[in-house]
Amino acid sequence: MGFFNRSSKGKNETLDKGLEKTKVNFFSKITRAVAGKSKVDDDVLDELEEILVTSDVGVDTTLKIIDRIEARVAIDKYLNASELNGILREEITLLLTESRSSDVSEFSVPSENKPHVIMVVGVNGVGKTTTIGKLAHQFKQNGLSVYLGAADTFRAAAVEQLDIWGKRVGVPVIKQKMGSDPASVAYDAVNSAKAHNADVVIIDTAGRLHNKVNLMNELTKIKNVMGRIVPDSPHEVLLILDGSTGQNAFEQAKQFTAATEVTGLVITKLDGTAKGGVVIGISDQFKIPVKYIGLGEGIDDLQVFRRKEFVDSLFGE
Repeated sequence: MGFFNRSSKGKNETLDKGLEKTKVNFFSKITRAVAGKSKVDDDVLDELEEILVTSDVGVDTTLKIIDRIEARVAIDKYLNASELNGILREEITLLLTESRSSDVSEFSVPSENKPHVIMVVGVNGVGKTTTIGKLAHQFKQNGLSVYLGAADTFRAAAVEQLDIWGKRVGVPVIKQKMGSDPASVAYDAVNSAKAHNADVVIIDTAGRLHNKVNLMNELTKIKNVMGRIVPDSPHEVLLILDGSTGQNAFEQAKQFTAATEVTGLVITKLDGTAKGGVVIGISDQFKIPVKYIGLGEGIDDLQVFRRKEFVDSLFGE
């Protein structure tokens, strides 16, 4: 079997296709780096470090990976360049495990919370509202009743877009007029979901506020009013990040994790970029599990993140 040969048996074709640009970019560079080399030496490690950084894995995570590989090379003197693929694969899988990214079998929510309240945050343009629509679709496909709350009242297009998704998916959208208090919309949405015994309510929030203090205050206010109706809600705070933005996604994650307690990540637009390494770096640096990944424009192209399948596809298993 060649260095990066793949088998189609049992593979997730959408995931394979979505990560194709990242894989081709990443591994073509690695193949060139180890060409003609008989062992993993300093030159190979230096080239690998550059490849990881330029693939948007991030500097800190890259150095962690390089240190671990150096330690293994020091112990296992027989390791050669052709084994670098397996070593790298193992270390990336380990990093995803350490960041609490867990394998989930399907789109589901805990049965003890009804409604299960999900607050979605992220800057404009990352695919936030679209992700909410796709998430609602997947939950509904699994037999769950879903309500949506259009609490991004600062942008008329956001309310309109969420309303369109609600009609497309066939779920109620609770909204108010442009400029309304976002917390008031969130209150109405959770209240309606509870009154109708819904399983899930997903709250959209503003993607752009003037500064971090405003963002923190707004999100805190939304969380507080929802907690009056359903104790301990929101049960999840999902941060949507555009995978194609590379290092900008790191900065967004830094800002939003400082403003609110993010419990899970959704990385979108991975199909259109060679920067899929951002999934590895962000999950490692922020120790927040990646829950879902976006791999296309289709309504079914939002997938549960399964670290084994992700690594298998990335490495051409």
